[in-house]
Amino acid sequence: MPTIFIFHGVVQGPQANWFPWLKEELEKMGHEVIVPKFPTPINQKLQNWLKVLEKHRDKLDGDTILVGHSLGVSFALNVIERQPVKAAFLAAGFTGKLGHFFDGFMKTFTQKDFDWERIRRNCPRFFAFHADNDPLVPLTKGEELATKLGTELIMVPEGGHLTGLTGFVAFPQLLEKIRTVL
Repeated sequence: MPTIFIFHGVVQGPQANWFPWLKEELEKMGHEVIVPKFPTPINQKLQNWLKVLEKHRDKLDGDTILVGHSLGVSFALNVIERQPVKAAFLAAGFTGKLGHFFDGFMKTFTQKDFDWERIRRNCPRFFAFHADNDPLVPLTKGEELATKLGTELIMVPEGGHLTGLTGFVAFPQLLEKIRTVL
């Protein structure tokens, strides 16, 4: 049974948004679910997040499933560049600059040349979710990401940034897609 990792974004943590709900639902199905607490925004650098993930290295393999939200998506892509995984579920994801305050905190994760060919080779299944009214990550960023990954963009009407602030304390649409690869 695959281990499932959930990666949070900037100024979030394991208890934010729909992460506890998803963890509980997947654990009911018998999966081990790991939601690491990454340093944010202080000490938020790719290398520091990779150090946190290294503690779980024995759980990361070609059968692992990654779930990322916001900056957690860019982090997942950085992990996939280094390590094959079974599938990745990406919510409100992006690469590059967003043109706002958080760009400086996200630079080491997002402002780089990703090896898209290697990423696609290391992960056979991508599912990208994006809201049509995300105030932090423009829809064009989600479309760009889906194109680079060679996958369809799954629209979430009126979902905002897919956070608890916009009512996303559960994400059944995401769970439904995860079940398709289990």
